[in-house]
Amino acid sequence: MTNPVYIGLISGTSRDGLDAALVSIDDEQWPRVIEAYCAPYPPALRTAIDELIALGRCPTGVEAQRADQEFGHFLTDVCRNLLNRANLPDIKLAAIGSHGQTVWHDPNAQPGISLQIGNAELLTGALEVPVVFNFRAADLQAGGVGAPLAPLLHRALFANHAPCAVVNLGGIANVTLLDKHGNVRGFDTGPANCLMDMWTQRHRHASYDANGDFARTGALSRPLLKKFLAEPYFAQDAPKSTGLELFNEHWLEQHLTGDEPPRDVQRTLLELTVETIAQALEQAPEQPRHAWLCGGGVHNGFFAECLQERLSNVSIQSSAEAGIDPDWVEATLFAWLAHRRLLEQASETGPITGASRPVLLGDIATIGGEA
Repeated sequence: MTNPVYIGLISGTSRDGLDAALVSIDDEQWPRVIEAYCAPYPPALRTAIDELIALGRCPTGVEAQRADQEFGHFLTDVCRNLLNRANLPDIKLAAIGSHGQTVWHDPNAQPGISLQIGNAELLTGALEVPVVFNFRAADLQAGGVGAPLAPLLHRALFANHAPCAVVNLGGIANVTLLDKHGNVRGFDTGPANCLMDMWTQRHRHASYDANGDFARTGALSRPLLKKFLAEPYFAQDAPKSTGLELFNEHWLEQHLTGDEPPRDVQRTLLELTVETIAQALEQAPEQPRHAWLCGGGVHNGFFAECLQERLSNVSIQSSAEAGIDPDWVEATLFAWLAHRRLLEQASETGPITGASRPVLLGDIATIGGEA
């Protein structure tokens, strides 16, 4: 295999598992997924992460240490399993791009903070390859909001489809807007799956609402949707990013009276995601005629139906229709960013995050110390 090969690792705000992708990158920096899978969290690790997030503030180093170590061991196991699944004994990794698990993200702090756990030094020592990590810090230091970073890769993958939009549906939704000149903008629109997953876990004892079937049984509550949409974040101008620090159980509870049928709440949460994404696309300087969906939420068929109905003049399709597997775009992103970091190629994040200058995204952990 002549092209360099990387592993990309990402665990998003849904905290349901770790996406891992083995990716080759050619001379044109076009990534190709060789093997990929999602590794569910061990229950003890999920509990440790949830406890950190439940603090409602940035954890101290001491508080995060145990989960950081546990997560580092988990990353190591996942990488080894991925290589075993690929069954390419002669493969030589160039590096691992590990986003880690975000436990606090506050771009409005002075200075901005984005903390991910997942011990990079442990991972590089175990697998004996460089690990690129801490991808958001340089952007924050340059005055950006640190997220989203996916539009950088979306611009490369979907350039032939511009003008268009790319909608990434993780725990939080973000949109990428590509105009006909190849210019890119992107920002977090608000919750995608995080609140719907939480509500489903509480009322259906399932980890997520498969295909939107729970939401489909409910009735949309316009008054409740209006209360949701009054959240100031939605009216905030881009660049902007958000996370579980805002859109969490407390945020949802403060909008409820307690008398709402659970299925109606689920239906209205789905509509919140639909509406905030729709507004983002409608308010774009050049309204896209095509929107490609990727991320875990692409499998929610009812969501896709509702978004298509809401945006009747926009063609809503899975990125699979463009030849790009929707499940592995973000894992591919961090393999791709690791490649760029090793080449010392700065990324122009300003139009997305508001950073004041191009930045080298990521630190490099090497065997024997951090570079």
